[in-house]
Amino acid sequence: MSAETDRQGRLYIPKEVRKKYGEKYHIVTYEDRIELIPVADDPLAAVQEAAGGLRDASIEEIRENVESEAKANAGEKDSDR
Repeated sequence: MSAETDRQGRLYIPKEVRKKYGEKYHIVTYEDRIELIPVADDPLAAVQEAAGGLRDASIEEIRENVESEAKANAGEKDSDR
């Protein structure tokens, strides 16, 4: 999917994308690209939902999960090169 800005710099986001991801986005800039990250209508509720499985976990379990996920993500990035 591609899009162009108009003369005033506005970007049209198709209806099906807005319907799936919402109306608010955080713009992240990199050297070679930009990314639009959807922003939840209620960010606190989104964080609570994402952390739902962590409520009963110990700090050590959370740390282990974070470390193993980070290692897995690092491995994926290395294999992409």
